[in-house]
Amino acid sequence: MRPVLVTQTGSDLSVARDVLATEAAGIHALAASLDQRFAEAVDLLSSATGRIVVSGMGKSGHVARKIAATMASTGTPALFVHPAEASHGDLGMIIPGDAVLALSNSGETAELADLVSHARRFGLALVGITASPFSALARASNVALILPAAPEAGPIGLAPTTSTTMQMALGDALAIALLARRGFTAHDFREFHPGGKLGARLKHVRDLMHSGEDVPLVAPGTTMDRALLTMNAKRFGCLGIVDSQNRLLGIITDGDLRRAMGPDLLGRSVDSIMTRTPKTIAPEALVEDALREMNATPRRITALFVLDEAGMVQGILHIHDLLRAGLA
Repeated sequence: MRPVLVTQTGSDLSVARDVLATEAAGIHALAASLDQRFAEAVDLLSSATGRIVVSGMGKSGHVARKIAATMASTGTPALFVHPAEASHGDLGMIIPGDAVLALSNSGETAELADLVSHARRFGLALVGITASPFSALARASNVALILPAAPEAGPIGLAPTTSTTMQMALGDALAIALLARRGFTAHDFREFHPGGKLGARLKHVRDLMHSGEDVPLVAPGTTMDRALLTMNAKRFGCLGIVDSQNRLLGIITDGDLRRAMGPDLLGRSVDSIMTRTPKTIAPEALVEDALREMNATPRRITALFVLDEAGMVQGILHIHDLLRAGLA
């Protein structure tokens, strides 16, 4: 017979909350400890003409990989180099113009020695992240960012938890500070994140909109019997009314049709039914902004006409386009 496992939900939750509280306290202590050395580290890293080489061993190595990935995706060229592999040929990946960001909680990680020596030999900027201000790494670094004293989480207090959380947070702080220095924008971010829902959120309206003959447009004065033929043929559930310069004068939606329903509907002019101040969107707007506009009113709308700065129709964007892109 298999042993029966007795769950201790209350105890588990208590441990989990204690871990999170301990790590949160470490983050707060880290934030309070930051001083001019952080700005100096950003100066060094931002002045590198090459890449930021991030390295660490063990748990610090896992954190270093993530920091390198975050930097690379936010406009700071970066890569991870394993310190043990560096001693067996990968030092050749680190060249003049690069800067090194080395992580070691103790500051005495033996595997980092060759990489640190390589950085010093070739005059590369070296930023160390360590909990020991008197360690070999701290002494060798141009700038040493010292993690504050904080207990590791859990009953034994030995597994790297708070220390690696602080390393990760400090790496994020460096990456975002470098992002701000470079003037990195949401448009730039999109170039590095074309896939998935994040990529969809950062697409521009012009990337998804329908244009040309696909856009349902009629001239003012058109009677509703003819306007409905265009509206049905284009299948967007709305119709734009434009002047001779293709400037949008108003729109007619399914809701407008229901409100105007009557025996004389087909003989009426589009001018008498259209909404004259419709919601619109610019072609350079993010599709996430378009979705927000569609959802912004009590009666959600399903399509937006896309206008340039002169108010001329460039296209139309439908909620189905957002669905297909994986956003809505």
